[in-house]
Amino acid sequence: MKLDVSFIWTAFVELLDAIPVTLAITAVSVLCGFLIGTAVALARQFRVPVLSQAGAAYVTFIRGTPMITHLLLIYFGMPMLLDAAAEALGFGFRSASIPMIVFAFLSFSITAGAYASEVVRSGLLAVDRGQLEAAYSIGMTGPQALLRIVLPQAFAASLPNISNMLIGMLHGSSLAFTVSVVEINAKAQIVATTNWKFFEAYLAAALIYWGLTIGIERLSALAEKRFKAYSRGGVS
Repeated sequence: MKLDVSFIWTAFVELLDAIPVTLAITAVSVLCGFLIGTAVALARQFRVPVLSQAGAAYVTFIRGTPMITHLLLIYFGMPMLLDAAAEALGFGFRSASIPMIVFAFLSFSITAGAYASEVVRSGLLAVDRGQLEAAYSIGMTGPQALLRIVLPQAFAASLPNISNMLIGMLHGSSLAFTVSVVEINAKAQIVATTNWKFFEAYLAAALIYWGLTIGIERLSALAEKRFKAYSRGGVS
């Protein structure tokens, strides 16, 4: 076997078209997951009846099962539920009209939500309880204290973990090829089948993932620096 260096570059160029899909899956799943995770973390942190127990069960189940299992459960289960509901209500809607990428968005958002909840909860635990009490003492309501005092500090404390979660979801997005979504990994397989140079194609894919990961790490480092500057009362 001889390494075809020129084909690595050819594959690299062709794989660039798949980057927007990979980034879209990553961004949507992390943003939606962060909203889900924040709600779950707050419910657990403040011991909201029923919601706290439901949130704990959700986190335990999602963290205890593989990402690809979540994706396949959504891919095979959601159409069954939607078609059954549409038929019962007399709608003409059919799940076959749903774009495949929607299944990836939903599945990865649910997965990210469980991990994000632990990230947010660790950030909430890092904020001194006395700051919440001080906010109450100057007349702030609970939601005001959370939005203005607690959550910003929790977010700052969680930045390293958020960065790790973002990178994890970027890499996890490669599983979307199992439901026919053409992201970087799937594109590499398609490119490789033109002349069976799988090693070169996947090496090009690895280089792209590596570059994207470095970009996320650099942006996270800049964000951490900015937050530290503001926490000291300075500017950057």
